[in-house]
Amino acid sequence: MTPPDTTGDREKVVAKLTSALRQELKVRAALHGLDMQDAVEAGITAWRGLGSNLTSLDTAGAETYSTFLPEGLWDGFRDDCKSRGVSLTQGLAQSVTLWLDNNPAPEVRRPATVRRIIVCNQKGGVGKTAITAGLGEALAEDRMTLTPVKVSKHFAALLNEDDRADSLALEDLPGLGQRVLLVDFDPQGHLTKQLGHEPLPMDGDSLTNHMAGGAKGDLRDVIVAVSEERFGDRLHLLPACTDAFLLDVRLASIRAREAALERALAPVEADYDVILIDCPPSLGISMDAASYYGRRRGNEEAGNSGVLIVVQAEDSSADAYGLLTSQIEDMRNDLALDIDYLGLVVNHYDARRGYIATSSLQSWMDIKDPRVVGVIGDLKEQKEAVRAKRPLLAYAPRCEQSVALRALAREISK
Repeated sequence: MTPPDTTGDREKVVAKLTSALRQELKVRAALHGLDMQDAVEAGITAWRGLGSNLTSLDTAGAETYSTFLPEGLWDGFRDDCKSRGVSLTQGLAQSVTLWLDNNPAPEVRRPATVRRIIVCNQKGGVGKTAITAGLGEALAEDRMTLTPVKVSKHFAALLNEDDRADSLALEDLPGLGQRVLLVDFDPQGHLTKQLGHEPLPMDGDSLTNHMAGGAKGDLRDVIVAVSEERFGDRLHLLPACTDAFLLDVRLASIRAREAALERALAPVEADYDVILIDCPPSLGISMDAASYYGRRRGNEEAGNSGVLIVVQAEDSSADAYGLLTSQIEDMRNDLALDIDYLGLVVNHYDARRGYIATSSLQSWMDIKDPRVVGVIGDLKEQKEAVRAKRPLLAYAPRCEQSVALRALAREISK
């Protein structure tokens, strides 16, 4: 939210408000895209227009609260409280409650078509798994909780450390509240293990079996919840199975193998707003299936689904990027598909590594299409979260990486 306007015809007023009511006001105002001062102004104005008193509220433990209101509003409000026989604290509590009642939390905007985000790069070690997990976590956070988000006015400011304070603004914003499925499509199973789960047993059911026509049951039966309070029951995981090492071989004899991933996941799509695919570092048939799954479907808006490419600010990422985009372009042309690029995420970035890091970042930014949609720092919290087998945004919700991942989630959700 923007800082309070303390100029012009506004004046600072000091009153008292309970911490619970203040927190609810802060969250609700953010959900409606308002400053708290504007919500309080609207609440007081509505309260003054009532024909009778409201039910008295419990204001025990109310603490000092200051805000900025139009000149004269507070004086008139004070006079009304006196004439109605209520204290200023009681009157303010009733005004805020009235505004909350008149402005319920807006419903989460659900996509008309489930979003399918394919997180990929042919090169291993760039952090695809960390980005998949962190992005999914950022999308699933509780809407009734404010979380810090760093919004960059221009990513190029990251090239100049002296400009960072001016170019990166930290805001407390509500979580996005999306229903998210993380799909561990990599037989190495790093996503599964990082989130504290075990890969599926070889003799049971798996995504590979559903893709290859050998399903042993309902795919929902092998999906597990990521159990952290801040995600509610909105963040789920489809674990890996080591049988995925054989996926390309099994798909080779399957009809319409490019659509195998879509056929497997179609039965669960209605349960989610977003499905993220953590792809293996491969250019095989499985990558074709993932790219096909992320294509734009009929009547789907451009940019709703597509490919999110994770790179690093170093030279070898550029070579792998070229191989991956060549494969995607071949699929686009051969099958007449619309496959949208959602953007580039420059991961493990550290300007202290000098010219190679900063010049590589500039090279990624110069591409423009796909554009850089996130720059994630190389910091210790991610490694600590992996060791603890916990989601990063639950382990260290206010660390710089968590803040940047929330910004990424919002950038690709515009």
